[in-house]
Amino acid sequence: MEKLFKHINDTIMAELREGEHLGLSFGGENSTFTRINAAKVRQSGNVDEADLGFNLIIDGKRSTSSISLSGDYDEDIVRARTELNRLRDEVVQLPEDPYLVIPESKASSSSKKHGDIPAPEDIPGKILPPMGDVDLTGIWASGRVYQGSSNSSGGYHWFVSDSFSLDYSLITPSEKMVKATYAGTTWDQIAYEAFLADSVTKLELMSLPPKKIEPGNYRTYIASAGVSDILSMFSWGGVSEAAIRQSESCLGKMRNEGKQLSPLFSLSEDFRSGFSPRFNGNGEVAPEVTTLIDKGDLVQALVSSRTAKEYGVESNFASEGESLRAPVMAAGDLEEKDILEALGTGVYLSNLHYLNWSDMIGGRITGMTRYACFWVEDGEIVAPIENMRFDDSIYSFMGENLEQVTTKLHVNPDVGTYDGRELNAIICPGVLLKSFALTL
Repeated sequence: MEKLFKHINDTIMAELREGEHLGLSFGGENSTFTRINAAKVRQSGNVDEADLGFNLIIDGKRSTSSISLSGDYDEDIVRARTELNRLRDEVVQLPEDPYLVIPESKASSSSKKHGDIPAPEDIPGKILPPMGDVDLTGIWASGRVYQGSSNSSGGYHWFVSDSFSLDYSLITPSEKMVKATYAGTTWDQIAYEAFLADSVTKLELMSLPPKKIEPGNYRTYIASAGVSDILSMFSWGGVSEAAIRQSESCLGKMRNEGKQLSPLFSLSEDFRSGFSPRFNGNGEVAPEVTTLIDKGDLVQALVSSRTAKEYGVESNFASEGESLRAPVMAAGDLEEKDILEALGTGVYLSNLHYLNWSDMIGGRITGMTRYACFWVEDGEIVAPIENMRFDDSIYSFMGENLEQVTTKLHVNPDVGTYDGRELNAIICPGVLLKSFALTL
């Protein structure tokens, strides 16, 4: 695929006219998908696809678009020329953008993160036997994902990553569920079987009579998957410099009022995991690690070059939307084997869903508990709980009420495939809270 992108890039860039600035982006994948129902393969297939994105700038005006590629050099050059000419006709009709950033980076990079993932023909033999006779429904996705970026100033970047994910639900005869995702870049059969066995243990506990708990504040453990859902909210009215400046961020109180989170909470944009490329849509390369929150203190936000131009600050080459691309929350000192004992009596939450801001400026998040969530007494799980709504502030549960953080970090991938397999993953621990507000 890199040969295809280079061929198009070299050809199209050579045909630009004076005063034209062009950025090209490439996205592609060679993926295997396997659909599983009742622990049996029901459907399997491969996806080979590629798209080319355009960012054309003329006289302070910009027009963007994308086209699908066939893989045939001659045909794809014709498609690219046709689209470029269409954008030339379109862009002159648009208004000028005062904060437009011309893609001028001349930097180049190549990152190829080759993993060790099962061959397509070996997938059923590796993932199905450990399932036994449990009722498991899910989607396996694996393969290679490609991203590229180039511009008319000479910048060129290429990124390749191998990865896999098994996103599944286990279901009891009474239709109660346990949900989990096993993912990574290097297949480990022993680790997979242990991960699945933990889900099966939780499924057995889901067969116990459920306990209805009353609304109130409870001592709570939130597993890594639930913490991942909370951290994903930081990409929406959180770590964006523009959002903070426009009073649309939950972190505004940290910048403007000196509020702090717990010293146990640290969050970074960390590309060392290899799940996401460091370059953005303008071909700008972010630092390998950018510390955002350090031991409860806001160090910096994500700043795109557009925001930097608008507010006269320094860019750290975030994406234009200033969302998290490679978030990592720091680990703590709570061993996973000690979680229930440390919790004592309270609520164990494996998953959360339907999250939203109930008060963005106040940092309040609302959502629902779901799947394997339990009532714990004296360090032992005694019953699953009925679904509850929560509504609490990050300044509370990631602040004064954050008691401990686990030592182990888990990879929580974005398993979306709407525009192709997603590259992003949230790497984070589980958290033990002194208090968490369950409201309904």
